[in-house]
Amino acid sequence: MKNLPDDVLSYKRTPEFNRDTVPQGLLRAHQTKAGTWGLIVILEGRLSYTILEPEREVVELFPGFDGVVEPTVLHEVAPLGAVRFYVEFYR
Repeated sequence: MKNLPDDVLSYKRTPEFNRDTVPQGLLRAHQTKAGTWGLIVILEGRLSYTILEPEREVVELFPGFDGVVEPTVLHEVAPLGAVRFYVEFYR
C-alpha cells in the first residue's frame, strides 16, 4: 500500500459508515477517477481492504492504520465485525 503524496489536498469526505450502512459499491471492485486519491479512515473496529491490481494485496485496517487508495486502482473493502469508517478524497 502506498502513502498519500505530499502535494494532494482534501476536497470531500463521505458520511460515516458501519457494517450495516456501508454502500454495496464499496464491497465489490471499484476505483477512483484519475488524479483522485482516497484515505479510508477507521474510527472503530477493523476493515479488510483488498487492492486488486497490479497485484492482489489484502490489508487489515484499524484505528491509527488507515488505507490509502491510489487513483484508478481497483479495490474493495469488507467489514471484519463491527466497524465505523469514512473515506476522505484528495487531489
